[in-house]
Amino acid sequence: MKRLLCGALALAACSLSVFAATPRADDSAVSTMRFMRFLEGPADACVGACRTFILANGMISAETPREFDNFVRGQDLRGATFVLDSKGGSVHGAMALGRAIRALGLATTVGRVKEVVSPDGQRRGTLLPRGECQSMCAFVVLGGTRRFVPPESRVLVHQIWLGDRRDDAAAAQYSAEDLVLVQRDIGRLVQYTAEMGGGTELIEVALRIPPWEPMRALSRDELRRTGLDTIGDRSVRAPVPATVTTAAVSVAHTPLAETSERGWVLLQRNGEAALVRRHPLTIEGERIGAFEIALSCGAGADSYDVTYTESRRNPGAGDATLKQIDLFIEGKSTSLDILSSQHSVLKRELLTRAAGQVAATAVKSFAEPGDDSLTVQTASTINPATVIRVGSVGFARSLPLLASACSRRTGQTHAQLDPGRTPPN
Repeated sequence: MKRLLCGALALAACSLSVFAATPRADDSAVSTMRFMRFLEGPADACVGACRTFILANGMISAETPREFDNFVRGQDLRGATFVLDSKGGSVHGAMALGRAIRALGLATTVGRVKEVVSPDGQRRGTLLPRGECQSMCAFVVLGGTRRFVPPESRVLVHQIWLGDRRDDAAAAQYSAEDLVLVQRDIGRLVQYTAEMGGGTELIEVALRIPPWEPMRALSRDELRRTGLDTIGDRSVRAPVPATVTTAAVSVAHTPLAETSERGWVLLQRNGEAALVRRHPLTIEGERIGAFEIALSCGAGADSYDVTYTESRRNPGAGDATLKQIDLFIEGKSTSLDILSSQHSVLKRELLTRAAGQVAATAVKSFAEPGDDSLTVQTASTINPATVIRVGSVGFARSLPLLASACSRRTGQTHAQLDPGRTPPN
């Protein structure tokens, strides 16, 4: 079983992966990692001190270390810089690639290389300091003997996860064997990080971020403390392992009404059909509450009514309320009207209810395989904004039932049902 800590969505077909930021990228647009060698240029810009760049972009697979070994065989790469622009990939592939980089004595950086015309016939390139290094890519950077992350570039991290359950992690089932595999890889990653001279804070921060939250961008201070940038600050002598920090919010959770079902389920609400999903509300993996989204019949066939109910614990700010709730489907946003946002009698939790409408075409696209997830974004007057990606487990199965109920109620056919279409399993 191949195990991945993938950036942006774990775009390879594999057994372990991690999720990407929201909204999600197009998985099909990402290829496996490829390498290109450039001599710095144009020649008159660097004169006799032209550096060698090895550009590495694309997803890291289990085969990447072997492909890199074939690429560098017979080449003199002393003093070369390994330039990364990658969405992550295989845990084991990334660690093996990092060790190969260290064995060759290469420096690492995040960015891109722009090829320039060279009259001397050599492949020349200009280093561009704007790149993105996601997920396991960060651990490849650790392989460099010297490491630099330009201010224009970003390093993003989040958790290891099971690839075949990444699309809706909160609704998936997990076995003891699954936990054994993930924890074994985490242990290997801890060992590798120490071996490369990285700070344990890198792993601690990554393991805070669950699959349904956006990936976490590391700050300049975090890049230095974790050892990902050893030359951006000349005062840094060596990576110092950081103490484990606490998440931004540490509070208990008062759940909404619970259900034994996972994923989207069709329920009866006041005699009307509703497609309902409940989901934990988290900030950097710390659970601060829960929310529920319910789709029900709209006034016509071109839309559905949507209600949003949330319960979140209030970390000492008694006057905090939600001021904005947005839904994103297929890149299009819908703002909900906040009907109420009030504290309970003891002011220990904030209860919010909102409502709006969503186009039937967007609902249909959410039910189709491979499409983007539904994302819920909230903003309050005190607390940090929350961004939660909700998967589609059970949605395609239950949507035809809701549409049929709405058709009987209105005498119309909802836009998301094709005539004669057999409901998916």
